[in-house]
Amino acid sequence: MTTRQLSAREGLLRQLDYWWTVFKRTWRGGFIASFVAPLFYVVAMGVLLGGFIQADPDRLEGATSYLAFVVPGLVAAHAMQVAVDETTYPVMGGIKWGKTYWAQLATPLQVRDIVNAHLAFAITRVALACAVFMLVLAPFGVFASWWGPFAAWGGQVLVGAAFACAVMAFSVRLRSDQGFGVLYRIGVVPLTLFSGAFFPIANLGVVLEWVARATPLWHGVSLSRMFSLDHVDWLLVVVHLLYLGTVCVVGWRLAVRGLEQRLEV
Repeated sequence: MTTRQLSAREGLLRQLDYWWTVFKRTWRGGFIASFVAPLFYVVAMGVLLGGFIQADPDRLEGATSYLAFVVPGLVAAHAMQVAVDETTYPVMGGIKWGKTYWAQLATPLQVRDIVNAHLAFAITRVALACAVFMLVLAPFGVFASWWGPFAAWGGQVLVGAAFACAVMAFSVRLRSDQGFGVLYRIGVVPLTLFSGAFFPIANLGVVLEWVARATPLWHGVSLSRMFSLDHVDWLLVVVHLLYLGTVCVVGWRLAVRGLEQRLEV
C-alpha cells in the first residue's frame, strides 16, 4: 500500500502548529533584533555618521542625504542576515541535534514538505523583521513616495527568500557546524560591507564592482533603494527579479535534493 503524497498546501498546514510553537518560543529575541538593533543602526550610521557626509545625489544613486542612501541598503542586508540565521544552525538542529526532521519524516510528510515549511518560516521571519525595520524608518523621512516602502519591502523579502533557499541548500550538506563560521566570515560579512549597502559599488573599482553586481545582496539593495527613493529603473527591476527568482528556484531544488540525500530517502 502506497502513501498518498501530500500537496504542498497540506504539507505546510500539517506543520503549522510546530512552527507556531517555535515562533512563540523565540519571538522575544527576534523582537530585540528586529526593532532595537535597527533603531541603533539608523541613528548610528544614518544620523550620526551621515551628519559628517556631504550628500551628492549624483554619487548617492539619487539620495539627497546619506541617511536616505544607507538605510534602504541596511534593511536589505538585515533581510539577508535574518535568512541566514534561520537556515544555518536551525537546519543542523533538525538533522543532527534535535533531529526534528527525522521525526517529521516518520509521518506522511515528504522531504519537500519539510523544506517548504522551514523556508516558509524563515521567509516569514524575514518579512516581519523588514516590516518592523521599515516602520522604524518612517519617522526619519527617508521615503520619497507613499508606495515606495511597500515595493521596497517586497524586494527585501525576495532577497531574504533567495538567501534562505541558497543557504539551506548549503546547510543540509554540512556534517559539522564549523562550516557556518566560514560562511559568516567569508560570505555574510563581506557581502554586508561590499554589496552597496554603505557606499556605491562604483567606489570598488571596475573589477570588484562587477563582482558585487553578481551577488544576490546587491540586487536586493538596489531594489530596496530604488523603490525607497522613487528613483526606479524598471528594466533593472526586471533583471533583479529574474536573478533573485532564479536563486530561489535553484536553491530550493538543491535544498530538497540535499536533504533527501542526507536523510537517505
